[in-house]
Amino acid sequence: MSVKHGLLALLCEGPRYGYELKSAFEARTGTTWPLNVGQVYTTLARLERDGLVARDGEDPEGHALYRVTATGTREVEDWWSQAVEREAPPRDELAIKLALAVGLPGVDARDVLQRQRTATVRALQTHTRKKKALPAGDTAASLVLDALVFAAEAEVRWLDHCEARLSRARNGAR
Repeated sequence: MSVKHGLLALLCEGPRYGYELKSAFEARTGTTWPLNVGQVYTTLARLERDGLVARDGEDPEGHALYRVTATGTREVEDWWSQAVEREAPPRDELAIKLALAVGLPGVDARDVLQRQRTATVRALQTHTRKKKALPAGDTAASLVLDALVFAAEAEVRWLDHCEARLSRARNGAR
């Protein structure tokens, strides 16, 4: 997830201060990925250093406002125009954990699998409840929650597949 690009995109709507950006980001993502306000201001400092945002005075309460620069606008436009790379995905902690559990003595890979399935189903239920509780017309948050629901469903299917593979391996089949 690119906090940098998310903040830049929000600033394309107009100047904002850090906490406004945090709130807008969380609202758009259905509060799925909460941001630490310190992370927002650290990111804003880097964006300012790189010439992608500039300070734009203060609001009546004295909050420093930031606006996107022309360079920042081009950066966001480039981000919109590029697909998210999927060929070199980030390391998947669960896949690594299961791969190691299968070969290490004293680790019950099936137990690891079952604990994960329970946690994933719980997450799936949470995401589904959040989606049902969204106000009508909150398309942005709904799309984010759809992605989380689909990912959890896919993980459950993958865990089922892993369990079947472990059973076959235990029985000497591939």
